[in-house]
Order: sequence, then C-alpha cells, then structure tokens
Amino acid sequence: MHLLVLGGTWFVGHAIVKAAIDAGWEVTTFNRGTSDPFLKAARPVRGDRTRPEDIARLAAAGSWDAVVDTSGYVPANTLAVARALAPVSGYYVFVSSVSVYQDWPAKPLSEHSDVLYCPPDASPDYGTDIEDGPTQYGYQKAGSEAAAVAAFGVDRTTILRPGVVLGPREYVGRLPWWLRRVAAGGEVLAPGSPDRTIQPVDVRDLAAFTLHAITEHLSGPFNVCAPVNGATFGDMLTECAHVTRSDPSFTWIPDDALLRYGVRQWSELPLWRTFDGVWRVETSAAQAAGLRCRPLAETVRDTWRWMVESGEVSAHDRAAEIGISREKEAQVLDAWRRSGERTG
Repeated sequence: MHLLVLGGTWFVGHAIVKAAIDAGWEVTTFNRGTSDPFLKAARPVRGDRTRPEDIARLAAAGSWDAVVDTSGYVPANTLAVARALAPVSGYYVFVSSVSVYQDWPAKPLSEHSDVLYCPPDASPDYGTDIEDGPTQYGYQKAGSEAAAVAAFGVDRTTILRPGVVLGPREYVGRLPWWLRRVAAGGEVLAPGSPDRTIQPVDVRDLAAFTLHAITEHLSGPFNVCAPVNGATFGDMLTECAHVTRSDPSFTWIPDDALLRYGVRQWSELPLWRTFDGVWRVETSAAQAAGLRCRPLAETVRDTWRWMVESGEVSAHDRAAEIGISREKEAQVLDAWRRSGERTG
C-alpha cells in the first residue's frame, strides 16, 4: 500500500505514519520540515501546501493508493490540494473534528447531526467564534470536508471526526498537565464529579482506524471517539496517581461552584466542560466499521512513560493556556472549604 500523509510530524500525523510503516506500507510525507525530523523509513517531500508550485511538485511525485490530510484547515487550500492530488491518488482521508457540528458542545451528536455550512472554496476569514457555540475553526473544518468531497467525490472520501485526542506526543498538553499536577501530590482540585464519563480517543487508535478505513475502502463521515458512557474523569485521575506513584488527595468541586469561582472550562482544568454534548458523541458507526479503543488507563500509562523517557513536547500555541496556576487552585480550594458546601 502506498500512502501519502500531509503534514503533522508531531502527533496525529506521526502516529499514522508510524502505524503505516509498522504495517509494511510505503509512506510519503509532505510538510515544510520545520519540526521534528520524521521517521526515517518514510520518504519525505518538503514543501508548503499553500504554494501551488510545491503542490504541483508533490503531485508529480505520485501516485498513491490513499492520501491522509492531517493539516487541512482552510477550505480553499484544501480544495486546491485535493484537486491536484485526485488524479494520482485513490482515496482521500480528511482528519476533521467534532467541532464541525452545529450543536457541539451543547447537545449530543451523531453523524446525522447538522454540520456547519461553509463553502468548499472559503477563505481563512470565513466563520466566526460564538461563545459556547460554533467556532471559526469548526466552520473552516466543515468547509475543508466539503472541499475534499468536491475534489474526490463521496465514494473516494473518508471524513474522520475525532473529539479529544490523547496519547504519547500530545503537544497541547491536556493529559500531560494532569499527570504533572497529580505527580506533584497534595490536595488536587478535581472538577465536577468523578463519575462524569469522558470520551478521549488514543492517538494510536485513531491511526489504526485511519489505516483500516483505507484498506476497507470506507467512505463518508465517522465520529472517532471512545464509546459513550465508558471511562470516567475519576478513572483518569486515579490512574494518573497510580502511574506517577503519587498520593494526592482529590477534592471534587461541583460545576456550579467552579463556575462561580471563575475557573475557565477546557483550559484551566483540562478536559472539564459542563455542556451536555461534550462527552456524548455517538461512535457506533465507527465501532461497527472497525474502530477499537484501548482502555484509558493504557493511554495514561503510555503518556507518562513518554514524558519520563523522551521528554514532553508542548509546541502548540495553545499549550500556554492549559492548566490552572497553583495559586488560583489554592484560592478555589480555600473558597470551597469556607463555603461549607459538600459534594454529597
């Protein structure tokens, strides 16, 4: 199998390339070569996807059985790239996001839920951010999905819509932050309820399903998350304590109190968000098609091992937003104690 992977040398793209190489596939990568040196078994083609001459040179280096696009964010650019590669590629797998849904994160979702409208040739300024609603990122990803379909057709296009992706090499730093905080011990502010179920997908499971979709010629959209009502937030933090060999004391503070204390969802306490649809993304279509998700405990364990053995990577510009300061955490815990409230 001949595979072309666009972009992504750190996390999702890296996992897909590694999985393909391990499966014996011949892999070509296309990126600017500005980050981590890629796996040596892959054939690198250097270039910028926004430069037409670079894309033409890439197309001339083909052909491939499939293309996996992990770096498409602007519809007009995705359309240009996909059109250039359509004559020399069998399938186009576009890595999108659950952010394309109109009702995310407010309501539970399935592949039948309405998607944000964005034309396939939209420019980077299309769409807008609405507080607790659709984002420009979601609009742009929706338009890029449409661009992939416009270039390759429905039967030759697979759309993968992951939610939160965790695992080794995670550069946004959500799980790494929790691992570092729990490893430090002491009283740890824990958000909401330990029984809240969560659906992060391991990056290696996303990669495995990507290859499976190619070999099985799957088409259409698939939500790629762990099953609904699986692991809990409490499970994750308990496993963080186990793998770091620490002995923290978790103080679970209800959502409404955290909101009153001005704690920012999703960033100051990573993976904590109160909206009904955040962790209720239906994944039965992907599971029926072959998605297999490892236990969250394995993701936590392997992420900690990567952090210890290889050094943590926090190259994403959003990494600086992740995590509550120890000073604010102490203030919130003190306010909670003084309030006299109880979690029950």
